[in-house]
Amino acid sequence: MDLYQELILDHSKHPRHAGLREPFEAEVHHVNPTCGDEVTLRVHVEGEGEDARVADISYDALGCSISMASTSMLAEEVTGLTLAEAAPVHAAMRAMLTSKGEDPGDEEVVGDGVALAGVAKYPARVKCALLGWMAFSDALHRSGHTLPNEEDQA
Repeated sequence: MDLYQELILDHSKHPRHAGLREPFEAEVHHVNPTCGDEVTLRVHVEGEGEDARVADISYDALGCSISMASTSMLAEEVTGLTLAEAAPVHAAMRAMLTSKGEDPGDEEVVGDGVALAGVAKYPARVKCALLGWMAFSDALHRSGHTLPNEEDQA
């Protein structure tokens, strides 16, 4: 088993930041109808404007190992970052996962998320890997926040 497979299994079996916690500004529930993956995600943002920081991402997820691992990686990589710092991580994950295998990912930007680069070659699994990331973006919007330049990532 290679290192990337081990990272995915580790995040899936031992998810970081799992469990729904308070306080939070927004909670969302996303479902991937293709395979039945589900995530309920809460986001807690402290501060306003340029100083806004992702203080906590908590979630309850049910699904395949890719979906579970990706949401764990999201929480691990983005918690503690300002929204400006989180934006390039979110953009890089989205670009890597939707690249059809053309973007190998940058470990310096996405951390353990680079282990999911191979998922991009399997369109049916891309939605699994993006589920938590899209829930995060939705929760930010519902909390009254957005990632800088998010409209450019669409």
